[in-house]
Amino acid sequence: MGAGLKEKLASGKEYYEVRLESIGGLGANLCGKMLGELGVKYLGLNSTNFSSYGSEKTGTPVKGFIRYCDEKKEIREHSPVEKPDLLIVFHQALLKDASVLKGCDEKTSIVLALEPGQEDVQMSEEGQQLASKSQIYGVEAQRIAMETKSRINVVMLGAALRLMGMGDTSVGQLICKDTLGKKYPDALAANIEGMRKGYEEIREMKLPCKEKLQEPDFEKKVSNEQQRWGYRTAPVGGVNPHFGSTVIADLSPSRQGYIPLFIKEKCINCGLCFSACPDMVFQFKKGEYKGKEMMVNQGLDYYHCKGCLRCVDVCPVNALVRGIESEHPEKDCFMPNQELLRNPDYYEEAGPDGYITSESYLTEKRMEGGEV
Repeated sequence: MGAGLKEKLASGKEYYEVRLESIGGLGANLCGKMLGELGVKYLGLNSTNFSSYGSEKTGTPVKGFIRYCDEKKEIREHSPVEKPDLLIVFHQALLKDASVLKGCDEKTSIVLALEPGQEDVQMSEEGQQLASKSQIYGVEAQRIAMETKSRINVVMLGAALRLMGMGDTSVGQLICKDTLGKKYPDALAANIEGMRKGYEEIREMKLPCKEKLQEPDFEKKVSNEQQRWGYRTAPVGGVNPHFGSTVIADLSPSRQGYIPLFIKEKCINCGLCFSACPDMVFQFKKGEYKGKEMMVNQGLDYYHCKGCLRCVDVCPVNALVRGIESEHPEKDCFMPNQELLRNPDYYEEAGPDGYITSESYLTEKRMEGGEV
């Protein structure tokens, strides 16, 4: 699987650098912290780590940066990692933004969190150009996390250890005990098992073949000034037109396995779901209910739904119930917000399956409807 951490440092490389690309809620910040402490505590190296995550809102971009070097060397560089030796991508929705792969070359190993049963990697042509010379690996992180009742971050930690050249998961088990053992002792065994499976089940992936794949124009496509906002380059008024925490933000990747399901026949149009929803996903329009003209609930926009299930908690008549997203690839109550002036090309795509960290869905049953 290519040269690992110790081999690259032994060859005279100044630093071994790792970059994490994730979204809020998947545990990338903690994964980066564990990777950083691993070097100092158990590998006899100097290491640093820090994260960048803005507002910390679930679903928003999160980046992590880790550097390793010989224990006799002092780390004086504390800038973001631009050319990683190892790139860890926690969710494939991030590959829609080709800048996630920025800095990758033939010396970079990339590990992706795959969907269950996925056999190849799909990304934009620009992304393929950036990753074309890299070694790409995948691990079915969601499936493993569900089977072991762990979290995606420990599965990706196990995959990272494999690509870093660790002979086994022993150092990973030690750092898991240090970081998770005291705070979550009951979940320690499951997390170690998830890490072990991530280590063992990582596999090499291939990009779709292209007859003519031109060399990427890094200056034009990736390193342009528009992707380096600052006081000189920000638009007038300080407005950032890129996708982010705005009305056009895709929040579907932040769902963690569950979605609200709308049973229209039970709805009394009380509007509590609309009031409780932090992202205003419910669509109401004028209609008739019990012979009276009123605003009638049409359904919800899953493109903006992050799966917090507050609507399920407040619904007084069980017109909204919790469902497992993987069991509902086609959502009957999906009502896109037609008032948006511009929508991304992938607006109609269903969200991810996510991962499940408990078995409560097997035991909790609702009266008059149950779990759909």
